[in-house]
Amino acid sequence: MKQEFRGIRLSAANKERLEVINSIIDDYSDQDLVLTLRQLYYQLVSRDIIPNDQKEYKKLSKLLKEGRMAGIVDWSAIEDRLRVVSSPSCWESPKSILGVAARQYRKKRLAGQKNYMEIWVEKDALSNVIERAVLEYQIPVMVNRGYSSVSAMYEAYQRFESAIEGNQRVTILYIGDHDPSGQDMIRDVFDRIGEFLQMESDELEYWFRVKSIALTTEQVRQYNPPPNPAKLTDTRSTKYVEIHGEYSWEVDALPPDVLNEIIVDEVLELLDFDLYQEQIELEKEEETKLNEFIEAF
Repeated sequence: MKQEFRGIRLSAANKERLEVINSIIDDYSDQDLVLTLRQLYYQLVSRDIIPNDQKEYKKLSKLLKEGRMAGIVDWSAIEDRLRVVSSPSCWESPKSILGVAARQYRKKRLAGQKNYMEIWVEKDALSNVIERAVLEYQIPVMVNRGYSSVSAMYEAYQRFESAIEGNQRVTILYIGDHDPSGQDMIRDVFDRIGEFLQMESDELEYWFRVKSIALTTEQVRQYNPPPNPAKLTDTRSTKYVEIHGEYSWEVDALPPDVLNEIIVDEVLELLDFDLYQEQIELEKEEETKLNEFIEAF
């Protein structure tokens, strides 16, 4: 919703910029997605509307704030994922909570699968795109916000050990920036989980792997996202520059429909779809029975 709280004077350039911003917002809204400031910034950079510069990021933040306060930009179009209010759930009647339960009822759709998957992402800004892409497949998504903590790694190890004991091979589908740290995080995850699993190298590689699915070198060539100078102060930059050169790229620059397609393609490669469909059909039958019970309540 657009709501005006103050009047502002805008230059012709800023009026035009806000029109472009609203068109990008509309593109995301058509896909039922909400932008973060950083995602909006990279969409503007990738369309050659603004240069890839920290000063431009700050200018965009100020313009977007003014545009929202003036009722030009929809308040619900941009979200802050860090400052979220938590409220307890409540219902009007026992029947209303039963209705919620029926709508949320799901079987374990991946029961019996030979592969156990999780998607790990370096950045929280992409979590809504990723979670929507794999919601129907019930793939767990973990947001690391950089290098993961030892607590998160240990908890992941426990999930993976349980899957392996159930004769499932474990794959982490990894999404992160194409920069010195982003590339090194793939190694870091494999090494740290491997230390917990305590297997010989051949056995470990059979049961567990980390697969980078975005942003890859091939995707950089294909989609041509805006480059950034590699962070030479990063201790991992020397090796990165030797292999990839002096530029890096952020995964945020990929359009959401492209990222969605990449993720779903990778999931379907590992999924026994016939087995998955069997669980879906069973879920529908049991949901019907549950709704019949509620109607008779």
